[in-house]
Amino acid sequence: MSFDIAVLAMGESADPAAARAMFERCLSGSHIEGELDERVVKFYERLRSRFPDRPPYPQDHPWMSTPLDVGIDHVIMNLSFSSRSDAALKMITELAAEYHLVIWDPQGQEAHLPPK
Repeated sequence: MSFDIAVLAMGESADPAAARAMFERCLSGSHIEGELDERVVKFYERLRSRFPDRPPYPQDHPWMSTPLDVGIDHVIMNLSFSSRSDAALKMITELAAEYHLVIWDPQGQEAHLPPK
């Protein structure tokens, strides 16, 4: 089993409805073009330094689908629904807070906004 989690680069006015709309837009394939959001770049680089999304993979990697879905303003991850994902979830949460990114949980339809 697996589950998805997304990290979204949104402005200060982010709310759950805007996060859901952005996530759906990112999945739709009609995504906006533009410059990479530096927060997303830093998040992705640090995350994949610990949990690579390209071979060779560590034996206990958390990803169920690779490479991760990365856009100019998001990273969408499909993780194993097992203890293999615990360390990755902890790092995702910490990095999202550090870079002021929104975490979107599509299963629970919940947005975890960055601290102000």
